[in-house]
Amino acid sequence: MSVFVLRRILTLVATLFAASLIIFLVLDALPGNAAQMLMGADASPDAVRALTVKLGLDQPLALRYLLWIKGMAVGDLGNSYVYGTPVAGLIAERLVLTIPLAIMSMSISVVLALTAGIYTAANHNKLGDVGVMSLTQIGIALPNFWFAILLILLFAVKLQWLSAGGFAGWDDGVWAGVRSLLLPSISLAVVQAAILARVTRSAVLEVLREDFVRTARAKGLGRREVLWRHVLRNAMIPVMTVMGLQFANLLAGTIVIENVFYLPGLGRLIFQSIANRDLIVVRNCVMLLAAMVVTVNFVVDVLYAFIDPRIKVANL
Repeated sequence: MSVFVLRRILTLVATLFAASLIIFLVLDALPGNAAQMLMGADASPDAVRALTVKLGLDQPLALRYLLWIKGMAVGDLGNSYVYGTPVAGLIAERLVLTIPLAIMSMSISVVLALTAGIYTAANHNKLGDVGVMSLTQIGIALPNFWFAILLILLFAVKLQWLSAGGFAGWDDGVWAGVRSLLLPSISLAVVQAAILARVTRSAVLEVLREDFVRTARAKGLGRREVLWRHVLRNAMIPVMTVMGLQFANLLAGTIVIENVFYLPGLGRLIFQSIANRDLIVVRNCVMLLAAMVVTVNFVVDVLYAFIDPRIKVANL
């Protein structure tokens, strides 16, 4: 087991290194000058040159990359070009919103998907199966930003149960913060739940045809017990794979949804930093998102070994 985990850790480190190199090269190869953007089009060349030196943009790419890696290793992400404050502080402020939003969205998605997937598999080719699968097809086709607008029109404008945007903050209480994130999390979760429900249904149906399921039923175990104790565990590998990919989609989806609901999260910070060419903020935010995705995939790989020990043996 230790060899399996060690190999996964080495893969994690190599992936993070490759991601950091790609992110740095892509962003620093963008046309334009951040110093010129900050100073304005009418700034004198001398002033732009002085600001370029102050920001360290005149240094070679290799040196700037090494300094960035060294800063990330010690927690020093530099200062924002626009705000003039530490990037680490800006990101920490926004993660207080983005991480709960992603967790709420993923939780709603998993609960809806597992319930729908197992129900439809247990009622294969029946009316309930056809009805739920039709709804999931509609859910897959819905753009989450358009669905978010529909939710705002219904629950904020017409019924006035929830606010149309903004974030109350955790200082006003947990419930106030959850209420602010409820519509955004549902907007993100519905599409992901529709996809995951179809994957869960297919995986459960495949396991239901296995011999050990018929043996368990022959021993007198009830259908519900067989589904939840035996079938679901063996069907979780493809389901968990999709969960890991969906987490990446949720993080990317926050960029759009946070702007729809005017939420001061990490996605909105990335959007504003791109508009302001605050490349140091964009670079660190994108690297953080990449690290989150890679880490989640690492955790999923390790969980595979606990769910199905054959995977651990095959990789040794």
